[in-house]
Amino acid sequence: MSKAAKRVEIKAQKRLKSLVRDYFLNLDAAADDSDRKVAWCTSVGPCELLVAFGFEVYFPENHGALLGARKVSHEYIPRAVGEGYCAESCSYMTSDIGSSLAGYSPLTEAFGIAGPPKPDVLAYSTNQCREVQDWWSYFGRKHDAPVVGVCPPAHLGAITPDHVKFVRGELVRIIERIESHFGMKLDHAKLEEAVALSSKASSLWRDVLDTARARPSPMTFSDGLIHMSPVILMRGSQIAIDYYEDLLAELKQRRDDGVAAVPDERFRLYWDGMPVWPKLRELSDKFFDLRAVIAASTYCNSWAFDEYDGGDPLDWMAKTSIEIFINRDEGFKQSFLTEMFERFDIDGAVFHNARTCPNNTNSRFGMPQRLRETLDKPVVVFDGDLSDVRFFSTAQTMTNIEAFIEQLEERKR
Repeated sequence: MSKAAKRVEIKAQKRLKSLVRDYFLNLDAAADDSDRKVAWCTSVGPCELLVAFGFEVYFPENHGALLGARKVSHEYIPRAVGEGYCAESCSYMTSDIGSSLAGYSPLTEAFGIAGPPKPDVLAYSTNQCREVQDWWSYFGRKHDAPVVGVCPPAHLGAITPDHVKFVRGELVRIIERIESHFGMKLDHAKLEEAVALSSKASSLWRDVLDTARARPSPMTFSDGLIHMSPVILMRGSQIAIDYYEDLLAELKQRRDDGVAAVPDERFRLYWDGMPVWPKLRELSDKFFDLRAVIAASTYCNSWAFDEYDGGDPLDWMAKTSIEIFINRDEGFKQSFLTEMFERFDIDGAVFHNARTCPNNTNSRFGMPQRLRETLDKPVVVFDGDLSDVRFFSTAQTMTNIEAFIEQLEERKR
């Protein structure tokens, strides 16, 4: 690509920085206010319940990603290992625990606050992995705070009414425990409002991601990783909805004006698996220089839920929590990926084998080979990790990516 080619930044990103800053400053203030309470929650956990109860909600996985993006995870993981945690278990978990033991947080540098807010309650769902249960339990013991959670059926094909009924029952038990412990009473009207707001933001997020179906794509996977913040951190709020309405309008305008995220776009790729947070810029620049746009991903679609259309909000929460990609069987995953390849007109796929995240790695049981055979699409698999740079080889990965693009070029010729 010509050295003159430049990225056209998405204007909404400036506003996003302000929103994220306000979010963390609000959490910090809530932790110091005896009249306000803070809940920790997993990224696809029972957030809407917590919002309806009036908790300010914090997501520790975001802190793990920040540690990775700041390229410091490997410095703190050994501290968690010293506490008995395996170095090859989730690097979000081990780096987060390790940084807590060391008294360090990237939130201090970014926002001028001491670190994560002290929790009054910790809520999880093992719909993504069992590690979150152990992770939350560690901090529950540290802060002497109650830990509540959902352990739904996993590796599902078709979702049945019995599956939804079981998880709904788990959510009811969480409500009962919170009400009993804090002397609260859930306002079901507020729960319906939180679910409606959450699902609306999620639906808008899906629309944002769908703008990448255009040629040239107005956004890339790396853009998605930046702009997904509100659908996670601000789920259940009007703030997230307002942001995505503005972002969607901007991306549609970029699409209509032919503004390319990758100028002179040649190839359209799919990213499966976790981001490599410490290497985001290097990988983004490599694909940009090769004129390859990562137009879609499994990861960013993890928060693209179906919109709530009324009825029992607990049913919606239960169904949503178990129908996510990471909680499904190989047959469902292959069908989903096949549909995404077709929907986004994908030329080839990149699979990230994240060494400490087997639950969100889909290259270990023959999936890439099956997709090669059924779709006749080139696929590359590389080893790495979401946060721990010790598992990632920059030279080897970049060489593999270059060879992969050469393969796509040969097929085009």
